Amino acid sequence: MHPMNNELAAVQLSFRHEDRANQAYVQAEQKAAGYFASLQEQLAAGSHVPLLAQDFQIWQKHHVQPFSWLSLLVRNQRKPDSKDVHRYLQWLDAAGKLDSYLDRSISYIFMRDLGKALHSPDTRQRIDRVIQDTKKYFLSTNDTRRKPGLVSPALFYRWGKKEKVEPAVIWVMNKLKRVAANLPKELDAEQAQRKLLKIILGVILHVDDEMNEMTPADERAKRFDAAIRLGYSYGLTYPFIDDLLDSQALNAQEKRQYSELIREALLTGQVPEIGQWKGTNVSMIRYVHAELREAFEYISHYQKNEMQQTFFDQAYVFFQSQETDRAKTLSNAHYTNEELYIPIIIKSSSSRLIVRSVLSSPLDEGFDLRTFYYGIYNQLADDFADMNEDMQAGAVTPYTYYLKYRDLRPDLINPYELYWAVIAYLIHEVYQSDPKTREVILARAVNGLKRCKERLGQEEYDKLMHTFASGQPELNRLVQNMVRKANDVDFLDKLLRDEVVAHLRADKQEKEEFQQTIREVREQINVELQITKPAGTPEMKATLIDAANYSLQGDGKRLRPILTWVMGVREYGMNPSAIVPLLRSLEYMHTASLIFDDLPSQDNADVRRGRSTLHQVHNSATAELTGLYLIQRAIGEQSSLERFDPEAVLSLIRYSAEKAEDMCMGQAMDLNSRGKMLTLEELNMISFYKTGLAFEAALVMPAILAKVDEREMACLKKFAYHAGIAFQIKDDLLDHEGESSVLGKPSGQDAKNNNSTFVSILGSDGAQKQMWEHFYSASEALDEMSKPVPFLKHLLDYIVGRER
Repeated sequence: MHPMNNELAAVQLSFRHEDRANQAYVQAEQKAAGYFASLQEQLAAGSHVPLLAQDFQIWQKHHVQPFSWLSLLVRNQRKPDSKDVHRYLQWLDAAGKLDSYLDRSISYIFMRDLGKALHSPDTRQRIDRVIQDTKKYFLSTNDTRRKPGLVSPALFYRWGKKEKVEPAVIWVMNKLKRVAANLPKELDAEQAQRKLLKIILGVILHVDDEMNEMTPADERAKRFDAAIRLGYSYGLTYPFIDDLLDSQALNAQEKRQYSELIREALLTGQVPEIGQWKGTNVSMIRYVHAELREAFEYISHYQKNEMQQTFFDQAYVFFQSQETDRAKTLSNAHYTNEELYIPIIIKSSSSRLIVRSVLSSPLDEGFDLRTFYYGIYNQLADDFADMNEDMQAGAVTPYTYYLKYRDLRPDLINPYELYWAVIAYLIHEVYQSDPKTREVILARAVNGLKRCKERLGQEEYDKLMHTFASGQPELNRLVQNMVRKANDVDFLDKLLRDEVVAHLRADKQEKEEFQQTIREVREQINVELQITKPAGTPEMKATLIDAANYSLQGDGKRLRPILTWVMGVREYGMNPSAIVPLLRSLEYMHTASLIFDDLPSQDNADVRRGRSTLHQVHNSATAELTGLYLIQRAIGEQSSLERFDPEAVLSLIRYSAEKAEDMCMGQAMDLNSRGKMLTLEELNMISFYKTGLAFEAALVMPAILAKVDEREMACLKKFAYHAGIAFQIKDDLLDHEGESSVLGKPSGQDAKNNNSTFVSILGSDGAQKQMWEHFYSASEALDEMSKPVPFLKHLLDYIVGRER
């Protein structure tokens, strides 16, 4: 075909796609307009008020108890802070309230995220199963200190191991780390990550809901693997499309350019090239573009042929509704009610409808209808909670627009009143007055108001209610009475959301402190390491000192002495200057071991820490003598720990000598294994003796000086064992994949020397899996310690995530 004809055909195809997409949006608008008209009629007639009054009369029987001073006193004395989710659920269990709490919480998730009808016997069975699983997890032990956090890579990996989807779990954890590192500072990082995690979990829940105990294990693994990857791929649109276009990270021109890229991808099914990017955010956009392209292509390839167009249509409808809503400005006083609400109805329902098309899920009778009607209820609740932040940002929502123009525009619908009309419509029109639905929806609404009141305080809350609720005084009196008196209306997902956000914020702060500690302590150690040459130092000794200082001046990470400083100073309260000799001794011993490793008789390395190895600069004899010299210096430093109990210092020196022997044995084992095919057990042993022991010494030596108990010592040794092997596996992966300019030493040396490594034995994917196995075991050791040590947690993250 002539090139011109090819171009003409492509243009015609593009027009057909655009026509179909626009038609899909028009149909969505018509459907949303019909729903909105029904809500307006109900609101104008006030027919929802008596219905809700009846609903609350039934509902309050289970939530408003007769007043009792004794019960109030007992409850206030015993009830823990709900922010501690594990302890709070255990309290609910002891109070006999856990079953109803979980039933309410899990039922809500099935209704909101899975579009289920709660009266269905099959749905009830599935909800009961999830309730039992949830109880099993939270009540499995009374020692909540041993429970990993909700955003725990180790917890996620354990689930992945159980379901045999470790590769997908490892893949998505690596992806999530890169996303966190590349989020623009203008975004709310914690909320962006929370939404992404929520979408991934939601897609996993959809898939889990479609399976049962009869589903073969291989099929479960296959579908969960796809769910994780699809969840990430779809969820990525929230931080990198929705949040990014809502933020100030891009200027107006960049937003237009970016939106056109997305629109073209949805209309053509192909992600276009960036082209000449006009803006200052080129590097960030290139990362986002590459990541979204990979995600878009994965979703597209996963689609069944008959579902692919449905996916593109729904994705376009979702995107276009967001664009329409995003284009509004608070300065425009002339938006109609339809212009305010119809895009919200479309986008709030599309966000969940699209999950089904992403998964190419089978039709579920009533799902589309329930999801369509439900969306605005959830959106209005979220917008109410975010009202202050939206006003400050100048964002147009029904609430912010009503606040600004309510006195000038008597035609404007009060969104709070519409919210209650939606609730009545859902209970009676969509869910046919189902008692469980009434229970869940009203509890959720009252809970939202209680949380608002707690957040604002009584005075500000009353002002807010006067603004929004005065038009329906009868209903408002009833609702506020429930807000004051109703008990047992909280939900697990709210508590988990709060905990996840708090965890992400704390994690971010801890990570910054971890990096700052590394920088500051490393600088201090570098100053302390240099060996001085007193006047009159013999020439040959001066040569050894110069050679030692040359090796010590390399770009070392100083992880071991830094680890010792953190444990000694921060965890055990030691005087920083008192343990300086111990820090020197650790780095002297480590540097000596590297000098010996690099010798022609051993690894025969030319580069170490980005510079020529010592025997290349001097000669092998000088290198050997320098290594011996540093070992003796290390022993001298340990013996100068004068501010500690002499027996503890003697125990430390004895322990150090034993571990030095073991490290020599490990190196001998390594040399003897060259060119041989090792078993995994043998490789683990060599790795521990070569690497894990050094981590152990860095942890155990300050513990010896602090005289910690045997249980704590055992936890430290377990952590060091698994962290050390994980470190070696990461080294093998970097040697296999990395660049020498980044690593600071030649890459590919192990393969060149025909040495057995975790990669050569297990393959790259198998080595990754094994690394995460040790990561999980090291995390378990941290959970078993008497108190959390954030530095060790982030050290573990650094070990598996480092690039050198």
